[in-house]
Amino acid sequence: MQPYQTHIPGRIILVGHHLSAKTHIRCIVKSISLYGAVLEVSPYLSFPNNFFLEILGIRDEIGCTIITREEEIVTIGFNMLLAQEFLMHVLRLGHETTH
Repeated sequence: MQPYQTHIPGRIILVGHHLSAKTHIRCIVKSISLYGAVLEVSPYLSFPNNFFLEILGIRDEIGCTIITREEEIVTIGFNMLLAQEFLMHVLRLGHETTH
């Protein structure tokens, strides 16, 4: 399945000690598929290879692992495949926030 091009605001949630959500970093979800996504993040911020992604307007946090990072472009894989229905919900939400 090809990734869907988007421009959806999101947050990278960093997990602290005892699994407490400690810090978040704003990002833009540039594309998304069932398997992963491409994020745009400030190139000056560093964060660990494993984190949670929160998409604006959706309460669920998605477990992620960095595949590659080049400047501000971060390619991530989801730790579990997204359900097709969830992906369609994200895309509808993204369409509403950009129009």
